[in-house]
Amino acid sequence: MIVVHHLNNSRSQRVLWLLEELGLEYEIVRYQRDPKTMLAPPALRAIHPLGKSPVITDGDVTVAESGAIVEYLVERYGNGMLVPPPGTAEKRRWTYFMHYAEGSAMTPLLMKLVFDRVESGPAPFFVKPVARAIAHKVKSMYIQPQIEQHLDYLEAELSQHLWFAGEQFSAADIQMSFPLEAAAARAGLDGRRPHLRAFLDRIHARPAFQRALERGGPYELLK
Repeated sequence: MIVVHHLNNSRSQRVLWLLEELGLEYEIVRYQRDPKTMLAPPALRAIHPLGKSPVITDGDVTVAESGAIVEYLVERYGNGMLVPPPGTAEKRRWTYFMHYAEGSAMTPLLMKLVFDRVESGPAPFFVKPVARAIAHKVKSMYIQPQIEQHLDYLEAELSQHLWFAGEQFSAADIQMSFPLEAAAARAGLDGRRPHLRAFLDRIHARPAFQRALERGGPYELLK
């Protein structure tokens, strides 16, 4: 039995979605973030030394990192589903976006999250104005322009193709969902980029996505 070690409001939600798309049976072990630090609880270290989510166990196999989990599940259980045929342009796009999602897209989004907290978080009164000024400058001069560049790039890609690997829905779209949901929640992805908004609308309407939400519980990134 596949077991998903599921952290609330995290990348593990897309693992649940993939399992629903593949029609696989699975169990969920739930973990809650620390409400102050927003970090995963130490109990996750018993599953994987880094103590991060997502992690799955499949018998005696443990797989961490969402991209690796997606590839493992598609390769072992997909029977050709959700991945284009080898040697095609679509497969090359699939591979690219599977890695781009975390390797490139998430970097400025994570930086924005960190500097947002620096800007708004508690600090001694004599430090707070300096911290806020530095955080604001880094965000405005570097982080937000990087986010805008990535969103413009992705908007252009989806103006040419219905899905990230081509014209068919695939696991690459599941992998790309998290950075785009993060961008919509806290980095300015709105109606100015209609193709990206339409992508989010399409994935949220998928029955498997809805079933994963029911199994996984509240998902704050959608707010």
